[in-house]
Amino acid sequence: QVQLVESGGGLVQAGGSLRLSCAASGRTFSNYGMGWFRQAPGKEREFVATISRNGGSTVYADSVKGRFTISRDNAKNTVYLQMNSLKPEDTAVYYCAGRSIRFGSSSLNDYAYWGQGTQVTVSS
Repeated sequence: QVQLVESGGGLVQAGGSLRLSCAASGRTFSNYGMGWFRQAPGKEREFVATISRNGGSTVYADSVKGRFTISRDNAKNTVYLQMNSLKPEDTAVYYCAGRSIRFGSSSLNDYAYWGQGTQVTVSS
């Protein structure tokens, strides 16, 4: 089992940047495919990005492609989401998720482990 804790959210102006971190407990983090999802008020949780267990494979939602970068440091048991050129429509609670399979997934139902979320607010 793995526990996930997100950090790094906050308030930023449009065009700005934030880096989210997700720290994982447990010794098997390097075996987990990881993902980032987000949920805006009144909307369903949606896929943002995913990364394979060795970091060699990444997939992004079209809405963030070219602006966000997912990465991981298995030595630190941490996955990151670098968010650049932020837009007001990026405002949401961001969640990291893990699954004990090599590759990540864009489907939230494929993940067994979730963090508590971190709020990102982008002002216009």
